[in-house]
Amino acid sequence: MKIYPIETGNFKLDGGAMFGVVPKTIWQKTNPADSNNLIDMSMRCMLIEDGKRLILIDTGLGSKQSDKFFGYYHLFGNFSLESSLAKHGFHRDDITDVFLTHLHFDHCGGVIEWNSQKTLVQPAFKNAKFWSNDNHWNWAIAPNPREKASFLKENINPIRESGQLNFITNNSLEQIGFNVLFMDGHTEKQMLPKLSYQGKTIVFMADLLPTIGHIPLPYVMGYDTRPLLTIKEKAIFLKEAADNNYYLFLEHDAYNEICTVQHTEKGVRLKGTHKFTDIFN
Repeated sequence: MKIYPIETGNFKLDGGAMFGVVPKTIWQKTNPADSNNLIDMSMRCMLIEDGKRLILIDTGLGSKQSDKFFGYYHLFGNFSLESSLAKHGFHRDDITDVFLTHLHFDHCGGVIEWNSQKTLVQPAFKNAKFWSNDNHWNWAIAPNPREKASFLKENINPIRESGQLNFITNNSLEQIGFNVLFMDGHTEKQMLPKLSYQGKTIVFMADLLPTIGHIPLPYVMGYDTRPLLTIKEKAIFLKEAADNNYYLFLEHDAYNEICTVQHTEKGVRLKGTHKFTDIFN
C-alpha cells in the first residue's frame, strides 16, 4: 500500500461559523482571520494505492459551479485535483474507487464535472465506484434546512444517475481494505477512514476535526447539526487517539497535514504537527 496527500484547492470560511460559541480572541490564535473574518481552509484529500485499486477519499469542490458560487468561498492558491494526481503519476481515469466521507459540496463536488461543451454534467471518474452509505445518502437527498445549502442537487443527483453509486456494507469494507468510523454530530453517518500504514494508524478526520484549532472539546463548528453529539464523539475519539498515538490526517487545515494528540491536565491537546512525508516514506 502507498498513500499520497492530494491537495485539491484552498478556500476561506467565516471563522465564527467554524468555531461556533468560541470567541474570536481565542480561536484566532490557531486560525488567524483576515479583515473579513475569514480563515484559510484546505481541501486535502487522500489517495490510496493498494494493488490494482486506486482509492480517492473525497474530491474537493470541483470546478462546475458558477463564478458567483465560488465567489462566496474566496478560492485561492494553485492546487487542483488534476495537478496533484499528475504529480504522483496518476490521472482521474486511473481511480477505481471514490470514497465520500459525506456529501457536503466541499467533499463531493469534484465527483461530477461538465462535459467539454458544458451542456451536460458527467462523472469525473468514469472508471470508479462511488462509495457512500444508505443512511447518509437518504439524509442528503431530503436535506434539513440547516444543511440544504451544503447538499447540492447538482452534485448528488448525477451521482445517483451515474450508475456508479455503491453503499458501504461489511463485505464492501473488506474489499476497500480499511475500517470506517461513523460519526453523527456533524451530519448523519459521516465516515472517517481508519488505516494501518507502515506500522502506524492514520485516521482521515474529515469534519470531525477540521483543523488543529478544533482539538479542545467545546471548539465545535457552527455547521454541525448536533454539536453536543460532536463533543461526545470527539471526546471518545481523541482519548483513543492519544492512548494509541494515532496520526490524524487533516482535510481542512491549510497549514498542517498531520497531527498527533496527547493527554494533559486540561484534557487531550495537540502533541505535534507534521508533514505527511516527514512521518511516512
